[in-house]
Amino acid sequence: MKTVLLLFLLIQESLFASFSGILVDNNSSLPIQNAIVSDSVHDVRSDVNGSFFMDSNETLLHVKAYGYRPYSFNTDTNKTKIYLQAIKVKALYLTFWGASNNSKTLKKILELIDQTQANAVVVDVKNEYGSTQFWTGFKQANSYGAYLNRTNRNIKKFIKMMKARDIYTIARIVTFKDELQAANNPDYAIKRDDDNQTIWRNHDNMAWVDPFDKRSHDYAISIAEEAAKAGYDEINFDYIRFPAKTGLVYSKKSTQKSRVKAIESFLDEAKTRLRKYGVFISVDTYGNICWAKDDNGIGQTVESLAAHADYLAPMLYPSGFSKGSFYFEYPSEYPYEVVFRSVKTIQNRIPSNRVRPWLQYFKDYTKRKKEYKRAEIQAQIKATEDVGTNGWMMWSPSSKYSLKCLGSDSNCF
Repeated sequence: MKTVLLLFLLIQESLFASFSGILVDNNSSLPIQNAIVSDSVHDVRSDVNGSFFMDSNETLLHVKAYGYRPYSFNTDTNKTKIYLQAIKVKALYLTFWGASNNSKTLKKILELIDQTQANAVVVDVKNEYGSTQFWTGFKQANSYGAYLNRTNRNIKKFIKMMKARDIYTIARIVTFKDELQAANNPDYAIKRDDDNQTIWRNHDNMAWVDPFDKRSHDYAISIAEEAAKAGYDEINFDYIRFPAKTGLVYSKKSTQKSRVKAIESFLDEAKTRLRKYGVFISVDTYGNICWAKDDNGIGQTVESLAAHADYLAPMLYPSGFSKGSFYFEYPSEYPYEVVFRSVKTIQNRIPSNRVRPWLQYFKDYTKRKKEYKRAEIQAQIKATEDVGTNGWMMWSPSSKYSLKCLGSDSNCF
C-alpha cells in the first residue's frame, strides 16, 4: 500500500514543472515588482527583484503588471528574463456601429492614433441592447439573435490590424443592462414592484438582469471570454452595478452589503474564468464613487472594486457633477480640478496607476451648455498626467474626435 501511495505521489509531482524567471522593464531593465504571473488555474506575484517561481503542468503562462502591456510566453523557450513593455493607455471610444473593419469612423480614429498620443481603442463588444460586435461562440446569446446586428464580420482581421499598429484593445462589455437577455429570461430580469411584477425598463426603454442572479453573471462573462479569445488586451465591464433606482424587485433583499457582495462575486468569477487568457479587467463607475461614503445604492465602492479588478475607470465627466461639487457653482467649467481632485482623493484606497478615468469629449449638458474644445480636453488630459493615472479613456458618444483637440501644439492647427 505504501509503495502504491509513493508511486501516486511521484506521478503527481511529475505532472508539475517548476519555472522561475525575472520580470524587467523593456526600456530601463529595472525589475518589476508585484506583477501577476498565471496559468489557467492559479497565479503568483513577482517579488521586489522581479523574480517569480511557479509550479504548473502548463507551458503557457501570462503576465499582468500594472502600467504594462499584457504578455504571454511559453516556458519551453527557456527564457528566464522576461521584458515587459510599459504603456499608459490613452484610448478613444469606438462605437458599436463604428467597429466595422471598413467604417469611416474607424479609419478616422486610426489616423488620429497615428498623429496623436492616443494609442488604444475601447470597442463595444456587447452594447446596451445586448448585441455583440462579432459572431461569438456563445450559443445562448446567439439563440437570442445577439449576432444579428453585428458590425464586424471578420474579428480576426480587426484584431490583427490593431496589433500590427501596436494599438492596445479594450473590449467594453455592458454587463447587467441587457434588453435581449432580460426579454428572453423574464424570470431573472429586474421587475417593477407592482401587482404584476412586470419587467422594469429605464428611461431609454432598456431592461436589466438581476445582478444577484448567477445566470446573469455567467452570461456576461461568457461574452467576455469570447472577446478574450478573439485577442482583446483588456475586458472593460460597464453597467456592472445595480440600477440607481429604488422600488425594484430582485431575487434577494437589496442592502449595501448584499449589493457589494454580488458585484464582488461577479468579478471573482470573471477573474477565475478569464485568467487563462491573460487579459486585464477594468470596471466602469460613476465619477462620484471617488467621493461617496457608501455604495451609492448600486453596489460599488472604491475599496471593493480595487480588491477584485485590475483597473478602476471612473467616469469623471465634469458635466456629471452636480452644482456646488468641489465648491464650484458649475463644475463643468473646471475640467482640470474635477479630474485631478477626484483621483487624488482615492489614492489611499487604490494607487493612481490603477486608475484610468473616462474623460469628457462632448458638450456640457447642464444649464451652462459649455462647449468642450481643445482647452477643456487638454485640461483633463493634463490632470491625469499630473496625478499619475494609467492614462485615460475618451468618451465621445458618436466617436467623433478632432486632431485640433487631441494633437500637440505643433501639429493640430
